[in-house]
Amino acid sequence: MIWELPVIALRTIVVLPRTLENVDVGRPKSKRALEEAQAADNRVLLLAQREPRVDDPGQDDLYDVGTLGIVKQVIRLPDDTLQVLVEGRERARILNYLSGPTLRARVETMNESAPNRDDPKVRALVEQVKAAFEQYAQQNKGLRLDSFHLENLRTLRDAGPLADLIGKYSAWGVADKQAVLEETDAGKRLEKVYGLLSRDLERIDTEKQISARVKQQMDANQREYYLREQMKAIQRELGGEEGVGEIEELRNKIEAKRLPEHAHKRANKELERLEKMPGGSPEATVVRTYLDVLLELPWNEADEEQLDIKHTETILSEDHYGLEEPKERIIEFLAVRQLTKEVRDANYKAPILCFVGPPGVGKTSLGKSIARSLGRAFVRMSLGGVRDEAEIRGHRRTYIGSLPGRIIQGMRTAGKINPVFLLDEIDKMTADFRGDPASALLEVLDPEQNNTFQDHYLELPYDLSKVMFITTANTMMTIPRPLLDRMEVIQIPGYTLDEKVEIAKRFRLPRQLQEHGLAERLAVTTDAIRKVITEYTREAGVRNMDRNIAKVARKSAKEYLVAPWPEVKTVAAEEVRKLLGVPPYRDDQAEKEPQVGLTHGLAWTAVGGVTLDIEAVAVPGKGKLTLTGQLGDVMKESAQAGIAYLRNHSQKFGIPHDFYENRDLHVHVLEGATPKDGPSAGIAIATAVVSALTQRPLRGDIAMTGEITLRGRVLPIGGIKEKLLAAHQAGIKEVIIPEANQANLEEVPEAILSELTVTAVRDFTHVLELMLHKRPGGAEAEVFVPPPVTDEGTGKAPVAAV
Repeated sequence: MIWELPVIALRTIVVLPRTLENVDVGRPKSKRALEEAQAADNRVLLLAQREPRVDDPGQDDLYDVGTLGIVKQVIRLPDDTLQVLVEGRERARILNYLSGPTLRARVETMNESAPNRDDPKVRALVEQVKAAFEQYAQQNKGLRLDSFHLENLRTLRDAGPLADLIGKYSAWGVADKQAVLEETDAGKRLEKVYGLLSRDLERIDTEKQISARVKQQMDANQREYYLREQMKAIQRELGGEEGVGEIEELRNKIEAKRLPEHAHKRANKELERLEKMPGGSPEATVVRTYLDVLLELPWNEADEEQLDIKHTETILSEDHYGLEEPKERIIEFLAVRQLTKEVRDANYKAPILCFVGPPGVGKTSLGKSIARSLGRAFVRMSLGGVRDEAEIRGHRRTYIGSLPGRIIQGMRTAGKINPVFLLDEIDKMTADFRGDPASALLEVLDPEQNNTFQDHYLELPYDLSKVMFITTANTMMTIPRPLLDRMEVIQIPGYTLDEKVEIAKRFRLPRQLQEHGLAERLAVTTDAIRKVITEYTREAGVRNMDRNIAKVARKSAKEYLVAPWPEVKTVAAEEVRKLLGVPPYRDDQAEKEPQVGLTHGLAWTAVGGVTLDIEAVAVPGKGKLTLTGQLGDVMKESAQAGIAYLRNHSQKFGIPHDFYENRDLHVHVLEGATPKDGPSAGIAIATAVVSALTQRPLRGDIAMTGEITLRGRVLPIGGIKEKLLAAHQAGIKEVIIPEANQANLEEVPEAILSELTVTAVRDFTHVLELMLHKRPGGAEAEVFVPPPVTDEGTGKAPVAAV
C-alpha cells in the first residue's frame, strides 16, 4: 500500500513495528511534520538518521527504510520540546520525496513473510533466542526491562514480533537495529537477532575474563596507584589537599633528581612511609626532613674544572705573595689532571693537602684561592674545639632533632660533588666520652675509602672521592699519626720582613685604605710600613700588621674629617709613633753585649720561630739544680743531659771538679708565662752553665739551636727556617746550628742567609770556641783552649764543620 506521509527524522532511535516509543521532537521541521500528521490521520513516517550529528538532515542523510507509526500522545515540555508517544505499525520504504516546507515522502508498506511457528526448527530458534535474551538481560543491568516485559517475551511464539520486541529492548546501535528493521523475512530477522545477541554475549564473556585476569595479574605499579589514590582520598578527608600535593611534589623531585640506584630506592621507600603517616605526626616531620636532605645533596652535579695552568698561576699570584711551595703543588696537580683527562674520571683520586704553618700566613685564604682558580665551589668547616664524633658522621635518626654530620652538610651547601673542602684547624680537635672526631675523619680523608663515606643520619654510602680536601694546622704535634699519614703535608713558614713589606704594599694597605675611604687621600711610605712591622708586631703572619695598618687608617680618617688636607697625604716613618703610640717592641730585641750566663736560644712554636734568652747562675749550695720558666719534660731532660756531660768533662772545660757538690745551679728561660718544651735548647743551656761556672762572658750577637747528648754530640733539630727568621728579626748576626741541618738551609730565603753567618757544628766543644768572648784587639779574655777530642774507637780528631 502507498502513502504520502510527513517524515520525522530520528537521531539515535530506530522505531520497530509492534512497539511503542517515546520520541522527543525539537527541530522545527520535525515539529511541522508532527503538526501535519495531527491535522490528518496521525500517521507519520519515522526514519533514522545515518549521522546523528547532522542538525538539518536532508534526503541523503536518512535511511530508505523506516516505520509507519501512529501518533498516540503529544506532551509539550517546559523547554518547548515535544514528547511524542508513537506506535510502530508497519515497515515502509521510501519511493520518493515530495517538495514542500517539510519533509514528506511517498512510501510503500513492506509485506513480511512469516515462517510456520510449528516448524521444529523455528520453535528451537525461538527458544534459543529467548534464552539468549534472558542471559543478555541479566548481564546488562542498564536495560530498562522489568519482569512484566520478560514474561511477555516468554509467551511470544511468532518469529517476527519476537525479533522486533527484542530489537526494541536491546542496547544495540542504530545500524544494528536498522538492519533488523530492513529484514522482511521474519525467520531471517530472528536469526539476525540471535547473531547479535550471541555477539554481545561473547563480548561480555570476554570482558569478564579480561577483568578477572587483570585483577589477578595486577602489577605493582597499578596496585600502588590504586592504593595511592585511596590514600589521597583518606588524606583529603583528614587534612585537605596540602598533604597530597606535598607527596606528589616530592615524588616529582625524586624522579627528576638523578639519584644513584641505592639512593633512589631509599627515597621511594621513605616516601611510601610518609604517605602512610598522618601529616602532622612527628615521625612524618623526620621523614620529610630526611627526604629534603637526600634531594638537596649533590649526587652527580659537578663544576667544570678549569685545567689552565697559566690561569691558575695568575689567580694564585693575584691573591698571595710568596708561598711558592703550595702554589707549585697545586700547579703540579693541575698538570697531572690535564695530561690524564681521558681517564681521570675513572681513576680520579683528589689530593688531600695539609697546610701547616703559624697563624696569619694565609692558609685559609689560600684554600679559597685554589677553589677560585679551579672554578670549583668552596666550603669551609672549622674543626677547632670539635670533640663529638657526631659532628663528623651525624646523628642517627632515632634521636630527636638529629641532623647529618658537618661533612654532609657542607656538601649540601656546596651543591656540587667536587668542591674544594677546607677543614680548618684540624690540629685543635679533642676527644671525650662522645667519641673521637679525628678517628671519624680517617674515612673522610682516605682516598681508598671516602668513595663510600657513611653518615649515620644518611645511612647511605656517599661518594667523597671527587672532593679536594685541604686541611690547615698550626702544628703537626697534636694531629694523630694515622690521620697525618693520610695527608700530604705542606709547610707554610712565617714571612720574612721583606715579604711582609711587599704583602702590606700589594694587598693589605690598598684594602685598608679603600675600606676607610682614603684610597685617593692617603699614602704610606715603605719605611713607615717597615717600622710598623718591626716595632709594633712580633708574629710569623701578618694579622697584627694588618690591624696596625687599619689603626693608621682610622687615625688618619679622623684627622681628615677634623682638618681635611687638599692633596694626598703621605705617612712617613717619623709619624708612625704619633699614630700608633709607644712601640711595644724594639727593632733589635736581643741583648748584644757580652754577659756571663746569658745565651740566646732559638725555638719553634705554633706561631713561628722565637728567640729564647736563657740565664744560668751558680751559687754556693749542695749541688741542687733548679729549672724554671715553664719548661716541659723534654726540655728539662735535655738540660740534665747537658749538665751531666759537663760534670763528666769538667777538667777539660776548666770547670771546678766539685761544682756539683758545693754549687747550686739555677737555669731560667725568660718569658716564664709561656710554656716551652723540646730538646733544641740543649747546647744553649749547657753553654750558659759553663759561663756561669767559669764566670766567662759569652758573645751576645750569636744565637744557637741544637740537642746535646751525654757524649757532647750536637744532634739535628726541626724548624730551621722559622728559627733563622726569628734570629734575623731579633737582630742576631750569627747562628749556630747542628751540622746535620745544613741541608735545611736551602729552605731559607736568600735575603735572610745573606745577612746571617750560619755555622754548623757537630760537637759541643766547637760551640764553646765560638761563644767565649774575645777582648778588643783579638786577645782572648782568659780563654780556655780545649784539647783535641777524639772520636770514640777511632783515635782521630773530629773535623769541625764551621
